[in-house]
Amino acid sequence: MRRKYFPGFAVAALCFILFSYASAQIGPPKEDNKREADLIELKKLDKTIKLDIRYATANNFVGRAVYPEARAFLQRPAAEALVHVHKLLKKEGLGIVIFDGYRPWAITKLFWEIVSGDKRKYVADPTKGSKHNRGCAVDMSIYDLKTGKLVPMPSDFDEFTDRAAPDYKGGTDDERANRDKLRRMMEAEGFTVNVNEWWHFDYNDWEQYAIYDISFADAAKPKVKSKK
Repeated sequence: MRRKYFPGFAVAALCFILFSYASAQIGPPKEDNKREADLIELKKLDKTIKLDIRYATANNFVGRAVYPEARAFLQRPAAEALVHVHKLLKKEGLGIVIFDGYRPWAITKLFWEIVSGDKRKYVADPTKGSKHNRGCAVDMSIYDLKTGKLVPMPSDFDEFTDRAAPDYKGGTDDERANRDKLRRMMEAEGFTVNVNEWWHFDYNDWEQYAIYDISFADAAKPKVKSKK
């Protein structure tokens, strides 16, 4: 007996499969011909870089710590470019504060599962991976070296509102000036700001790197040069 297939049911089933794929995925997407990870801990390049790793605390949109420790890593070229921005800011009595850098893929998957609806534009789809997973994205702001306080910005970090956009016209003159200063300085070093988040910058060489799920502990291990 020939089975009857109902197009509507088939479409619904396909949509369910695609929607469920990200949750079922147990490892990062595989990509060929990518560079080997060379993750550098930012504090080792300049101890005056301030860390405010929110994902190592409960002060984030998840409401609990998702990182085992407060550390920040980037691929070497991105890290060195970032340190140059920090050194330029130090001449003005300012410095950079890091909210997040390299992010293991498993954390991106967790974020995707927690967030839903239109708020998903603020997190990466784990089936595609994130520039954070590649070690080429950094979430950051500026702080006053003397007081240790963050300079005013139009929104807080990880604020899911229109105020987070890099072209948001509201806020005070000082807030917009600080935001725009950070953007100019980062763009001069080869970074591009995220369209939804003033604090998020992607290094322009990100496509050369794979999507990694390396732990912070493993990223911090000394690199062993292969013998030729």
